[in-house]
Amino acid sequence: MYRPEDITNFENWPGSPSADLNQESWKVFQVMGEFVAGFDKMAQVHPAVSIFGSARTKPSHAYYKLTQKIACKLSESGFSIISGGGPGIMEAANKGAQQGGSPSVGLNIILPGKQETPNEYQDISVDFHHFFARKMMFIKYSAAYVVMPGGFGTLDELLEVLTLIQTDKTPAIPVILVQSSFWSGLLDFFKDTLVEEGTISATDLDLMQVIDSPDEICDAIFDFYADKGFHRPTAFSNPVTGA
Repeated sequence: MYRPEDITNFENWPGSPSADLNQESWKVFQVMGEFVAGFDKMAQVHPAVSIFGSARTKPSHAYYKLTQKIACKLSESGFSIISGGGPGIMEAANKGAQQGGSPSVGLNIILPGKQETPNEYQDISVDFHHFFARKMMFIKYSAAYVVMPGGFGTLDELLEVLTLIQTDKTPAIPVILVQSSFWSGLLDFFKDTLVEEGTISATDLDLMQVIDSPDEICDAIFDFYADKGFHRPTAFSNPVTGA
């Protein structure tokens, strides 16, 4: 067993104070800059729906094609579409948004050691080095979350918004899981383990909906906001492209 006095080189451990604290302090301004740039560019994006899903999904995959249809349907209905700006499901979301005529937004994350190029279907692009600043933009500007099949990043975004809604840190919005066969195992775990163990309430499951049809997804979002003064537009113009 290690004793505390046996452990050296604390400065190399994650979370240890940097040798140059001034350099760390200056990172605050980088974070501030990302928030300012995000707020500035996203101010014209309203109302909007964020679509999440795997970056690994190929254009030939059924999930990609379904995402594109969902994004196009929502875009035609007047919603800007926000994605993480990358390939896969994110690309399908932005592509469908442009087909539908509403603004297509990519919140691109710059990852260390990777040269992932943002997809080409973005009317508005915002680059981030910090995940938490990027998450803030998703939360602040989304009228709904549409969650396609994905991995850890997708689950992270899903659980983040569920936690914020559950704790009343953000107003409730529609959170829609798409592709019921993909999500059934996770939902069973929530119900059979988390609810049974008392770590969440049975009513917390009502924070999510499972819908597989593009038309029904669009209807569910409009139904949620029916008493809040937001209705289907008869005509609209893209404030970014002017079309």
